[in-house]
Formats: sequence, structure tokens, C-alpha cells
Amino acid sequence: MKSQRSECTGETAGRLTDGGRTDPATEAFVAHRNLLFTVAYEMLGSAADAEDVLQETWLRWSGADLGTVRDRRAYLVRITTRQALSRLRTLGRRRESYVGSWLPEPLLTAPDVAEDVELADSVSMAMLLVLETLTPTERAVFVLREVFDLEYDEIADAVDKTSAAVRQVAHRARSHVAARRPRGVVSAAETRDALDAFQRAVETGDLQRLLDILAPDVVLLGDGGGVKQAVPRPIVGADKVGRLLASGLGRITEASLRPAQVNACPALILRISGEIDTVLTLRVDNGLITGLYAVRNPGKLSHMHRETTLRR
Repeated sequence: MKSQRSECTGETAGRLTDGGRTDPATEAFVAHRNLLFTVAYEMLGSAADAEDVLQETWLRWSGADLGTVRDRRAYLVRITTRQALSRLRTLGRRRESYVGSWLPEPLLTAPDVAEDVELADSVSMAMLLVLETLTPTERAVFVLREVFDLEYDEIADAVDKTSAAVRQVAHRARSHVAARRPRGVVSAAETRDALDAFQRAVETGDLQRLLDILAPDVVLLGDGGGVKQAVPRPIVGADKVGRLLASGLGRITEASLRPAQVNACPALILRISGEIDTVLTLRVDNGLITGLYAVRNPGKLSHMHRETTLRR
């Protein structure tokens, strides 16, 4: 079973027919793998759990009768959605006992992901946190409809509801997200400008410059997972956040801040003695930083060593 995971849920296929060619089930799975991973990741906010969902999807897909499958992509998305929903309900119980704030697992993403504006917005840290406030079914319906543009009938098959019920869920989820998502569309250039200003302020220890780029109601969230030290609860307000960052980062030696593309958005990676210590992403509204998300939990940083391909 382990070899099937490495061959078929990884980047390349490995199961061959007697004629030496990859069999149809493997070909179809590999062709849609990046899409399936993206669906699972947007529903779960965790790359590790998304990979586990893909393994479960493969096990069910490899045993399917392909002769009865009319649309392989839709069938695979349906399996992935059902497995992700099941896992999401389990994760909800787990997160109730999580130490400190829970943040989505950051991904080092390729530049081309940012070119798909809708996809980039949907995987941003800010949006993933908004999706966390939905019920599991609302999240699945919203992701499949708003991000992947599936028809209501297809979504109904995936979530075991009628098409009419799915329309109601979709309307409720859209309203919920609209009330909580970033206030406007922010360009990558605007985010980079804010990030550059933030980085210069932190590196020079210029508190006033830092306060100038932070919104008055900025919120700082830190995720250490009980393994690394992090702020135990949200810190609110430019003065509190600015002074905490200026004093905290100023005490660190052998540290470097470098820009990176994380979850399709400009971000910063803090390395200490060459090792990744913190991934810092941000939310920008009207040119000011309104949200800072610092992931320090080592268990969530494994996907920061190689680019992850996301697809719609």
C-alpha cells in the first residue's frame, strides 16, 4: 500500500499494465491530482491532511469500475470532497483542544498560481481563515461552486444533498463569506509594497515606520502548536502589535527575513541560523496591514521547502 501512495498520490504515476503503459485509473488520477489536492487543501487548510485525503481518494478510485464512470474528473472530485468532509468534521473536534491560535498550513507556491486571481484569493491565509468560520457542508459547497465553478447538480452528488438544498447552502455561505472577507481586491503589487515597508521597518527597528504601515485595528495571530512559543491569543491594535514585533524580532540574532510567495501572496520567511523558524503572511486593506499571521509550528512548515502546484 505504501508504494501505491508514493507512485500514485505523488507527482508521477507508477502502476503499469502488462504492456508497459500506465493503466487508465492511474493516468486519470495523476492528470487531476493537483486539482484534487487543491480541493482538499481549501476544504481543510492543511496540506498534510489534504495528502491523506488524496491517499484515501486513490484507494477508492483504484477499486472503481471505470466502465461505469462517465466523467472521471467529476467522480474524483466527488470522492475527494466526501473524504475531505469526513476529515473536516474530525479536525473540528481536534482543533477545539489545539494549543493557542490555529492557522492554516502555509504553502510555498509557484508564481503562476498568483496569476489566477480567483484561485490566489481563495488560498490566501486571510480567506482560508474566513472559510474556517463556515460549517463543513457550507465550506464544501462554497469551494466547489465559487472556486471550481461546479454545477449545483455535481455538488449535490458530492455532499449528498438535493440541488435545491445546495443552492440554499451556497447562498448562505456566500453571504457569510462576503461579510468577513477582505474589504476589497488588493493587487499583488500593493501587497508587495506593504510587505517591503514592513520588512524595512522591522529590519531597521524603526517603530514609527512600522506603526505607519499597520492599520489601527491590525490583528496579529501566532501559531506555535504548543511546540514553539507564539502569542497565545490574538493581539489587537497597531501600538501593541508594533511594539511586540519591534522588541521580539530585535532580540533575535543570526536571523534573516526573506520574501517568498506563500499561498499565492507575497510573504516573509524568518530563518534563524539558516533554518525556517516562522512564515509570516499578511492581509492588506487600503494600503495598510490589517492582519499578520505567524506560523511557527514546525509540523506545519514541511511544505515550505518546495513549491506546491495548485490548480482549478
